[in-house]
Amino acid sequence: MEVLSRGGANSWPASVAAALLVAAVIAGALRWAKKRRSASGTARARLPGGSLGWPIVGETLAFISAAYSPRPESFVEKRRLLYGKVFKSHLWGSPAVVSSDAEVSRAVLQADASSFVPWYPRSLMELMGESSILVLGGGLQRRVHGLSGAFFKSPQLKARLTAGMQRRVGEAMDGWRRRCRGEGGGAVVVRVQDEAKSIVFETLVRALIGLEPGQEMHFLKQQFHEFIAGLISLPIKLPGSQLYRSIKAKKRMAKLIQKIIQEKRENKVYEAPHDMIDVLMSNGSDELTDGLISDNMIDFMIPAEDSVPVLITLAVKYLSECPLALEQLEEENMELKRRKSDVGETLQWTDYMSLTFTQHVITETLRIGNIINGIMRKAVKDVELKGQLLIPKGWCVFLYFRSVHLDGHVYDDPYAFNPWRWKERGIMAGSSYFTPFGGGQRLCPGVDLARLEASIFLHHLVTSFSWVADEDTVVNFPTVRLKRGMPIKVTPKT
Repeated sequence: MEVLSRGGANSWPASVAAALLVAAVIAGALRWAKKRRSASGTARARLPGGSLGWPIVGETLAFISAAYSPRPESFVEKRRLLYGKVFKSHLWGSPAVVSSDAEVSRAVLQADASSFVPWYPRSLMELMGESSILVLGGGLQRRVHGLSGAFFKSPQLKARLTAGMQRRVGEAMDGWRRRCRGEGGGAVVVRVQDEAKSIVFETLVRALIGLEPGQEMHFLKQQFHEFIAGLISLPIKLPGSQLYRSIKAKKRMAKLIQKIIQEKRENKVYEAPHDMIDVLMSNGSDELTDGLISDNMIDFMIPAEDSVPVLITLAVKYLSECPLALEQLEEENMELKRRKSDVGETLQWTDYMSLTFTQHVITETLRIGNIINGIMRKAVKDVELKGQLLIPKGWCVFLYFRSVHLDGHVYDDPYAFNPWRWKERGIMAGSSYFTPFGGGQRLCPGVDLARLEASIFLHHLVTSFSWVADEDTVVNFPTVRLKRGMPIKVTPKT
């Protein structure tokens, strides 16, 4: 017993020492393996090259300076030559990875909310609010996006929108003719951008909330112009600031729309959906509150101010500068008009969308015009892309579509307006090298409507008028627009 006791006592420190030695060896091996994996992971996925620029402002001022120039893509192109198609920077107060690589951008667009969420400048986030489809996530975002996408693609809506657009275009162009008669049959000046905004806004608002022309439409248009002026503004909400005025304007719009929603609920007219409000109300989800519906109706109005009218205006500009394209577009549309007139039929939405060359013109306008230069996402965790690129948690990713659309390795003579290129490259219109409206789960649900509205306007313009365009220049920041509104001198065709 004593021997055993003494032997056990003497052997305890030895066993502990042996155990500690083994533990140390194992721990060392694990640390070595971890370092090796970390080194391997760093070699496999790391931040791209680049510069974070100056403290606080980063490279934002350099980006804005380029954006105001005739070649906005020069900011990205300069750094692409130094660091490659993907590089790091610091923009709008956040460290960022900028991508002009189509495949990287596609991977980000296809990723779900577990990797990336939308990110916008602070003033825009303040205006949009948490219920906006632009920032919603998860199942609610998918529900709103799915419902709106199905509605915007429905033949019933396209038929109603076509009838409304034709009526508004006809009214506007009748006004042009009256002005021409007042000038003794001579040409009069119209500003395409202003005309398109008025026509598209009223047409889209009717499809969204069922509002007809009148006092309320006029009020809504006034408030909307005040609201949209604050989308890209200083993030200052003090009384008198643009952001403050824009927030107030949004509240007034929301009040009007919620009144319309309440009237629909009382009258139960939403059982057979005729507009976007009806679609969302009839879904029956408790998550689709009146506030959420009204906020998203305002969001859906934004393309009526920027995207679609600018698409129409740029198409007129590029056609004016390319007589061969204008001639072929006119021939195609005159042929359609004659064919329908001969059988006594009015034009349907399918007729407009069947105009092959007109669609090529619209596609090329989207490519070279870059109405949406790019979008931003924020990483909610460390994300690896293509096995080599690391996007750290909290960093933004700026997907710069403009550089891809104007890449000479993708498009021959990329700065030339050449609608004929799409005859051979039609497949490209659905690829990661052509993303004028974004992509992935947040692809703009109104893509088809934008094309349809542009087709209707161009058809009635080229079949009813000839014109001479004045000089005008494209401004690319903060949003794409024509500096003078694209003035043209129109003369009715006989």
